[in-house]
Amino acid sequence: MRHFLDLGDAGANSIAAMINGAIDRKAARKGWPKGRVDADRPLEGRVLAMVFEKNSTRTRVSFDIAMRQLGGSVLILDSASSQLGRGETIADTARVLSRMADAIMLRTDDHAKIEDMARHASVPVINGLTDRSHPCQTVADLLTVIEHEKALPGLELAWFGDGNNVLHSILEAAGLMKFNVRVACPSGYEPDTEFVERARAAGAEVTRFDDAQAAASGADVIVTDTWISMGQADAAEKRTAMASFQVDAALMRSAKPDAIFLHCLPAHVGEEVTQDVFESPQSVVFDEAENRIHAQKSVLLWSFGLLGEGS
Repeated sequence: MRHFLDLGDAGANSIAAMINGAIDRKAARKGWPKGRVDADRPLEGRVLAMVFEKNSTRTRVSFDIAMRQLGGSVLILDSASSQLGRGETIADTARVLSRMADAIMLRTDDHAKIEDMARHASVPVINGLTDRSHPCQTVADLLTVIEHEKALPGLELAWFGDGNNVLHSILEAAGLMKFNVRVACPSGYEPDTEFVERARAAGAEVTRFDDAQAAASGADVIVTDTWISMGQADAAEKRTAMASFQVDAALMRSAKPDAIFLHCLPAHVGEEVTQDVFESPQSVVFDEAENRIHAQKSVLLWSFGLLGEGS
């Protein structure tokens, strides 16, 4: 049994195996209908319980389609329609779902909840997003970067805006996969120092910039996210602080000519990114979104011990 709460749970070799596995399975399906099952049906008969305490489009759909393509099935719960909304504990939910499903995916707020879920579950638990990290998104991002012919070791990735959960997982990936991260964010909105220090200790260069243009200079990948995350107040003060870190055409011109633009979506076009960048040939956000399916398949296979080291 393998829990996937953060990228470090898998490690560098298994993350590489996830990416390579995703590339192979994606290529093998070229031209197929989305609902057709992969030829080997590796998760036939398995059920994934998906628990949503936060809204979702890409995570919900990609895990559902991933399980179908791998031959399995899903059941979906949320707080409003389950006993979680009436005070049943995470621990009891974990023990019940472990008797009824083969794995659990939780999308929630407090990271302590998914740690509690993993502690009490007797089946694999996967982090579909917490306020601390978003590892499944980062696997899809790394897959997208490689598809666009950029090697991870030595890659220069520049992040603009809030030092949030997505950035935390990118920093963790940087340490594991040996690339560098330039963090351009306003004072008071920096990423958690734990993730910065761990990435640096693993050999990644993590540099903080107050000037967005300087951070973008020579970058291979430009990444941003919404300034106001789910559950946060729509604070005018925060928007004002973030304004000089908007990804616009001038910023993209500071990056390498073949730089790509990533955004985990949903985007607030006109805030963190301008319309011309979002719709430009350098923007690969919809490749990135589609790759959530293929990344999720690899995460699931790893969690079931069918991919990566020791499989």
